[in-house]
Amino acid sequence: MSVRSLVPLLAPKSVAVIGASDRVGSVGHALATNLCNSAFQGDVYLINPKRDKVLERKAYKSIADLPAAPDLAVVCTPASTVHEVIKSCGEKGVKSAIVLSAGFREAGPEGKAAEKKLVEIARHYNMRIIGPNCLGVISPGIGLNASFTSSIPGEGRVAFISQSGALGTAALDLAKTQDIGLSHFVSVGNMADVDFADLIDYFGQDAKTRAILLYIESITDARSFISAARAFTRTKPIIACKSGRFAASASAASSHTGAMIGADDVHESAFRRAGIVRVKEFEEIFDCAALLEHTATPRGERLAIITNAGGPGVMATDALIAANGALAELSTKTIEALNKVLPPCWSHNNPVDVLGDADDKRYVDALDLVMADDGVDAMLVILTPQAMTDPKAVAQAVVKASAKAGKPVLAAWMGGNVVAAGARILTEANIPCYPSPERAIRGFMHLVNYGRNIRTLYETPQPVPEDMVLSTNRQGIYVRALLSQADTMLSEIDSKELLDSYGIPIARAVKAGFADEAAKFADMIGYPVAVKLLSPDISHKSDAGGVALHLTDAASVKAAFERMTTSAREQFPKATILGVNVQPMISHTDAVEMIVGAKKDPVFGSVVMVGMGGVTAEVLDDHVLGLPPLTEKICRRMLSSLQGWPLLNGFRGRPKVNVDALIDVLIRFSYLVADSPNLKEFDINPLIVSPTGAVALDARARLDHASPTPDERYSHLAIRPYPAEYDGRVKLADGTRLRLRPIRPSDEPMWMEMLKACSPETLRARFFATIKGPNHEMATRYCFTDYDREIAVVALTETQPVKMIGVGRLAADADRHEGEFALLVIDEWQGKRVGSHITRFCIQVARQWGLRHISAETLMENKRMAATMREFNFQITTDRKEGLIHGVLELKGQA
Repeated sequence: MSVRSLVPLLAPKSVAVIGASDRVGSVGHALATNLCNSAFQGDVYLINPKRDKVLERKAYKSIADLPAAPDLAVVCTPASTVHEVIKSCGEKGVKSAIVLSAGFREAGPEGKAAEKKLVEIARHYNMRIIGPNCLGVISPGIGLNASFTSSIPGEGRVAFISQSGALGTAALDLAKTQDIGLSHFVSVGNMADVDFADLIDYFGQDAKTRAILLYIESITDARSFISAARAFTRTKPIIACKSGRFAASASAASSHTGAMIGADDVHESAFRRAGIVRVKEFEEIFDCAALLEHTATPRGERLAIITNAGGPGVMATDALIAANGALAELSTKTIEALNKVLPPCWSHNNPVDVLGDADDKRYVDALDLVMADDGVDAMLVILTPQAMTDPKAVAQAVVKASAKAGKPVLAAWMGGNVVAAGARILTEANIPCYPSPERAIRGFMHLVNYGRNIRTLYETPQPVPEDMVLSTNRQGIYVRALLSQADTMLSEIDSKELLDSYGIPIARAVKAGFADEAAKFADMIGYPVAVKLLSPDISHKSDAGGVALHLTDAASVKAAFERMTTSAREQFPKATILGVNVQPMISHTDAVEMIVGAKKDPVFGSVVMVGMGGVTAEVLDDHVLGLPPLTEKICRRMLSSLQGWPLLNGFRGRPKVNVDALIDVLIRFSYLVADSPNLKEFDINPLIVSPTGAVALDARARLDHASPTPDERYSHLAIRPYPAEYDGRVKLADGTRLRLRPIRPSDEPMWMEMLKACSPETLRARFFATIKGPNHEMATRYCFTDYDREIAVVALTETQPVKMIGVGRLAADADRHEGEFALLVIDEWQGKRVGSHITRFCIQVARQWGLRHISAETLMENKRMAATMREFNFQITTDRKEGLIHGVLELKGQA
């Protein structure tokens, strides 16, 4: 269902309270009181079958007795009655309900079944439900308090969605106390129907909502959640507080990767990929929301600090470095300018200590000069209440200076009553003001992390090799046979075959069942060699003495075979010992051992890990996660976050390793994971990365079930990968061949050139506005697509150099019921039926998605687009007042 179905829930014009009561202390009494005494201007109907009046207002016996169907029904009757209540609402024509009643899924198996039936009833009547087991909904902008809490915050621009009713109550009280306004408050409860994704999509289209706060206990539909969040965070921030950070989930893992990846690690990675800022403590959530709502995201991460005391400056610097922040390095020009306006004994560095006797003028002089430094991205102004300091005057001066800054300014006014008035001035001017340097730095790093996340998501990546994008024939017959096995631990040799099929360099191994056979293979490979134990029951071979390196002759190979197989049988008497693998020794000179792996998370599906590897991988625990498929920019960001990143870049005179080769392995491995739904765990440990390349020395994969049907191909992924299946060729009337395929982020340069080749009239016909010149910010909207929601099909020439000559965009609603279509063809190629081929292709995609209809809109003067709509049987209407042509193509039931 589209987000429009949530309008009656969150912006109703009439409300019925089912279970309204006069009994003080009951939910029905609190709810009825809140609605009747609020500023809500709509009709409120109170329903109680046993009373003629409730709160001295007329009460109705049932929903059927109401004079009209209300937009919203709020149900607070016992769980045993809810099914009949919702059925009655549906029969009356009510389209939305909030079920406050408890006693459903949280009550055990019977409650879970009752909740399932509740959803079935609601869907039969096309009714949307929030809850059950929730606190309710508050919309301050319309005076609606459809909850049983009396704490109503003022109107604001932040929506708060909470999975915990109790914490929601505390948050509302805190918001009211701190005078923090909300656009909406929604307690989602069990999320039987309406969930986080639905609400994020709704608030994404709500002009009054500028940010979202989430309190999350669990996520049910990870793919929808990620998709909705990515769409929202493109332009507005989401701040999430997730509880349950230390669940023990790695005890049964059969690989290094499985043991190293925790449940909270995966959530952290998912939030990053969705552009969500995570806070670890509840008290941060409103601080962070106000900061992100009112403060521009810095273009970089370099912070300058201005303070009237050395100690707080050092505290701020310590906190910044501990949080992996960057202290700005002031230019020589800035230092010289500061020398002219500050006393001789100022700090001559960043932090800029303007000394304890600084007045407002000295603060502003320093602030103006530091703000003008190109090496500074943001500023923190610290004030301590010293005898010569006027906190209020300095605050007023900072407000005036920051208005022309063009860069974020934060403040820390340290103290109590003495600095309170100054702090209030800053806050009212939307300058984030904190009581300590550490909290200010924490706020600044939220800004930085939000910026990092968004930049990483929308940085133009390097083109992905075609052999990775076109996955149709990537897995050969042998590899597909391997992946068709159920609940199997693949051998090292088979695991490496998987890697090899994706172009990942491997140290090829040979299986030997006997000592003489091992020596024979070693002679064939050439010395030195490595010999490793082969057993499906022993995952960590080194723990069993099952690895022998640098063997230089047949005798040492035979001895190693006998030693390790005998030791393994003694240590693991129940294990099956198949022999050993023999492979060439790969030189480790100037190389770094890495671990690359994958694990299937129960919430977010498959996740890829990279970290510092070798036998100490779990001890070092230096790793980072990413949701597949990965891009070059995301891989580079992941690697740079490792503590071991300096080792890859020539630490202490060592040569740099080939990071590009490592990134290539990560991207290829992520495509392997994306193409393999039944891959439960995978370890490449170690992956040797040297100045010349990267090679997998050891690998182990575990499968969990048989290969899924085509419809389930990507069910294991939280992010839909590039839809390579939508790739085709067409021939124009003059014999010219074109390629039609979905757009990629790396197409941005071609997309830019395409727009530059269009006339102003063509661009206006497509975008309904004058386009002065395409830029990266514009390209992020059109080249970085969420393939679960939209697709842009580009037409490319097949002659070199390849040019993009047209694009058709099909954007579906969140439920894939309706789609919007738009088309652009550059002037030079218009009149050659390029647009017709693109339109036909997009309509085919729409049918495969199961859309019911698609709509298109264009200016009346755009005759070519109007003709294309008529060619494909769009039903045309004309709005002469607006100068627009609307077209709708019904797809349901068409062949």
